[in-house]
Amino acid sequence: MTSFWTGERVRLRSVEPDDWAVFMRLAADEEGLGDLLHPPRSAEGHRAWAQERATAGTDGDCFTLVIETVDTGQAVGAVGSHLADPRAGWFEYGITIGAEHRRRGYAAEAVVMLLRYMFAERRFHKCQARVFAHNEGSLTLQRRLGFVEEGRLRDQVFLAGRHRDLVMMGMLADEFARLHPTPGQ
Repeated sequence: MTSFWTGERVRLRSVEPDDWAVFMRLAADEEGLGDLLHPPRSAEGHRAWAQERATAGTDGDCFTLVIETVDTGQAVGAVGSHLADPRAGWFEYGITIGAEHRRRGYAAEAVVMLLRYMFAERRFHKCQARVFAHNEGSLTLQRRLGFVEEGRLRDQVFLAGRHRDLVMMGMLADEFARLHPTPGQ
């Protein structure tokens, strides 16, 4: 039996202390996309963050996973659940893929694995994703996966010198199950 966390192209795994350089590159790539601008973090800051993540316990609902390729084992991104309300049954997720690894199917496969876990194993009812309105690549990915636009928060974020809209996307567990059936069932 193969691992639940291994797909055709990617494997999801926990953060290891040595992943600090991966997250440092991903932060630079996110800035290049025009996402939120943060002050630079030192290499030591990235090391400390990765060490903390590698040794921290998890509550099962909020976590960060590294996305690595099955064929080479190279870390190409990260995915995770960062907000969750178990009582109401919803969670939010986020994903980032390194610039040189985009448009290869890694993100879609990683998101489907994450959603399958959160819907089938953690019994959540709804997933939400917040996407900057100018990030066409991310909006296209969400739509292709089956997310629908539920709303637009006008001028919600300030970046690159101006206010921008934030698009709220959502998917329900039954929609996910219909669009992405579990293999072998």
